[in-house]
Amino acid sequence: MGTMGEPRARGRFGEYGGRYAPESLVEACREVEAAFREARADPGFRAALAELLALHAGRPTPLTPARRLSQALGVRLYLKREDLAHTGSHKINNVLGQALLAARMGRRRLIAETGAGQHGVATATAAALLGLEATVFMGERDIERQAPNVFRMRMLGAEVVPVTTGSRTLKDATSEAMRHWVGVTGDSHYCVGSVIGPDPYPWMVREFQRVIGDEARGQCAAELRTSVPDYVVACVGGGSNAAGTFAGFADTSARFVGVEAEGGAGAARGRLGVLHGCRSLFLQDDDGQIVEAHSIAPGLDYPGVGPEHAHLRDLGRARYLTVTDDEAVSAAVRLARTEGIVPALESAHALAWVIRAAGDGELPAGSTVLMTLSGRGDKDISTLKELV
Repeated sequence: MGTMGEPRARGRFGEYGGRYAPESLVEACREVEAAFREARADPGFRAALAELLALHAGRPTPLTPARRLSQALGVRLYLKREDLAHTGSHKINNVLGQALLAARMGRRRLIAETGAGQHGVATATAAALLGLEATVFMGERDIERQAPNVFRMRMLGAEVVPVTTGSRTLKDATSEAMRHWVGVTGDSHYCVGSVIGPDPYPWMVREFQRVIGDEARGQCAAELRTSVPDYVVACVGGGSNAAGTFAGFADTSARFVGVEAEGGAGAARGRLGVLHGCRSLFLQDDDGQIVEAHSIAPGLDYPGVGPEHAHLRDLGRARYLTVTDDEAVSAAVRLARTEGIVPALESAHALAWVIRAAGDGELPAGSTVLMTLSGRGDKDISTLKELV
């Protein structure tokens, strides 16, 4: 397998990936893989998706120079503005692709998990657009933290199912969504929101998010003195916005940096294990039990990382570093006050690393940095009000 190409047989990225699922879901995953391979080879499907991304999602999103912040940091920072995509984040890219695929397969309902609520909103949006039903599983704790997104999902016609088990966050919502899918595979498609889960999801989600990196690559060629940035940076929970961004620059000299929450650092501190249908790096105790993740950003509140990110780490192609809640909040405030942009707390983690690395010399002066701003901060206003 070439770097960020198709996975090897049985969905493997090196020693990671695979399809660890009950037999009923193994067959459902085979059907999804066959449908995806057929659809991506079909010019009609690609054209339909491109039209939706342009006319409904508002692509291409701009590449914005962060001029005042760049001057202060001594680097040239460019922001790939996924916060300006319809529904407020990168999630819509993947969901429109999977919703079109579901309709092509004859499925009438989308199932999804969500943490920050952005994937849930995107799923509800795509379902409404295409005349599908939507059921979204969301941890009870995240429902409390992300009330505006819960209202948006319900206004769009989706059923929001509170998950009251475990930590009541993204991990548990994912587990419940997969359990539910077991009994409804005949008429429902599980619209996984990140590069996690059983094969083909890590690969398929990355390919639907590749539009971020491909667009940014072309925009860099047009905007920068050199067509390839020195660093490509993105926040990582499961890792879909990072995977999509990195994919556009996989064959270049750009250095990849994935930024995780200090309390959810699957790539930085995880150990080999199996969760949610794939083999990857997860936070675990000495008995191999999954340890609860914590982050002020609900979308990073996941105890592992997608299998391709684990593989990129092992190859040395990408580095995975962490920042704290306080650093993320500080970065969000700084971007708001220097560039007039309030970022999602997830994206603020990536920015916090850029600020820290520029300050301590890890980013050489004059470096060109492309950072994916994966979402806008409207959903986090209640949290920020208590801290700023």
